[in-house]
Amino acid sequence: MSAANRHLYLRIALIVIGLTFIFGIYPLGIVWPSGWTWGHGHSHYLMMILGIYATLGVFLLLASRDPDAHKSIIWFTVWSSVVHGAIMALQAFSDAPERGHLLGDVPALFLIAIVLAALMQMGSADRVASATAR
Repeated sequence: MSAANRHLYLRIALIVIGLTFIFGIYPLGIVWPSGWTWGHGHSHYLMMILGIYATLGVFLLLASRDPDAHKSIIWFTVWSSVVHGAIMALQAFSDAPERGHLLGDVPALFLIAIVLAALMQMGSADRVASATAR
């Protein structure tokens, strides 16, 4: 993949993920609560997690303008998604009523981490190749 295509795909991924974090988590929690909201009955958790992810979504949209200048927020998204997904997976395995998350938000977080990490790693290879060609 060319550096220009990688950059374009990374920008698109950041926009899609950012918009999903801002506007998508709440509707997913309403439509598919067993896969996207934790706990039973009323919980303050959902609003807290929406606030955190909406904020991260705004920063991902800002990063989409120039991903190479915002590597730290992109890598934070990758690694925090891995950690958050792993913790949720362990909790879902140990709490039977929460097993729907193994088909909902857990794989979504791992997918986000994989896509962003792959696109960032491709960029690293491009920079190394470009530096050695000089």
